[in-house]
Amino acid sequence: MVQEWFYGSQESIVGLYQRILWISRLVKSWVFDMLPSPLSPRSATTFDLVVVGAGGGPDETNLSAYLVKPRDTEWEDGILALEAGSGQGTLARLLRKNPHIFGSDKSKDGTISSVYTASDIYSSVRCFLLTHAHLDHINSLVLSAGSLRGCRKRVYGLNQTLQDLELVFSDRIWPNLASWKEDDEEFKLLYSSLEPDGAYHPIFPNIAVQAVQLNHGRDSLGQHISTAFFIRHEPSLREFLFFGDVEPDSIAEQPQTINVWRAAAPKIPEMLSSIFIECSWPTGRKDDILYGHLTPEHLGNELAALAAEVVKYRITNQQNGSKERPARKKQKRNSLTSEDLRDALAGVNVYIIHCKDDMTTDSDRPIREIIVEQVKHIVEGRGLGAVILPVEQGTCIRE
Repeated sequence: MVQEWFYGSQESIVGLYQRILWISRLVKSWVFDMLPSPLSPRSATTFDLVVVGAGGGPDETNLSAYLVKPRDTEWEDGILALEAGSGQGTLARLLRKNPHIFGSDKSKDGTISSVYTASDIYSSVRCFLLTHAHLDHINSLVLSAGSLRGCRKRVYGLNQTLQDLELVFSDRIWPNLASWKEDDEEFKLLYSSLEPDGAYHPIFPNIAVQAVQLNHGRDSLGQHISTAFFIRHEPSLREFLFFGDVEPDSIAEQPQTINVWRAAAPKIPEMLSSIFIECSWPTGRKDDILYGHLTPEHLGNELAALAAEVVKYRITNQQNGSKERPARKKQKRNSLTSEDLRDALAGVNVYIIHCKDDMTTDSDRPIREIIVEQVKHIVEGRGLGAVILPVEQGTCIRE
């Protein structure tokens, strides 16, 4: 009954839900303004995120896949699957190495419960959220579509992403195990389109998402798209930013990543202090063979663009808050120097994901360590203030 209420499509229910959210945000904003700084929203942990896979291929056992839940719930209460490259098989292997990835074995009443299995975890998935439909982001969703237990799963993404996924669920590449119809068979995944309209859309209890379209390179078929998601915890309004694959704005025909940075700037770092972004290749790779991905140099430029938007927002906000608007500050807003950007991203953690494995060498050092080191060197050299962190498969990140 609860599931039917949440996922129902009646206009009155959705309208009532939106009004309740609006009122709660007003109350929450007032309450947080009254709290001392140790209890501010920024200090609270709002999400648990388990890394099933963080790579970008060609290692098929470590592809983009993250399991997310609100911090104040249990995993069996419901899970958001963010990307679906690696899945149940990979998770089963990770759990054999570390049965406690998902925390202690104590249930809500304090008794000892059994250790989670991969099947247990995926039966609790309520929905999937996909940045785009390339195989390294959907592989496990396709392979496991006919064997997922639990409630019917929704698949959220931009309309183009879901149309691309339909090409796979076509009864030729794979059985048609997904549908646009709410009243279709329960065993079928349910396509649910997100609009990149600047609004937050509820997709999960206490979680809403804003989708922003990205470039992901071009080929003979034209422009590929990807998505950046602002994933917000509704009770606290805290959020994190998660990128799919990204073509650098500096080489794109029509830059789009700048739209993400402009949307993020007002929230940094108080309400948004974590960014998950790809850096597929190590330093030095030529632009004509990036295939819609970032290198450390390009990621450094993108983070500098974010820093510039943060500084511009703060200057504008400061000017709007004063009676006089000095001409000097107005001019400065349009001609920022590297010194102006110093520490603009202080308080922000940047998690590096989707590093592509180099299978041609016998090096014991993972490529992600090399890429993270290179990104860190560039960001620290520019003094942007962000902390650069690796994302390792099989870990739980609390944000």
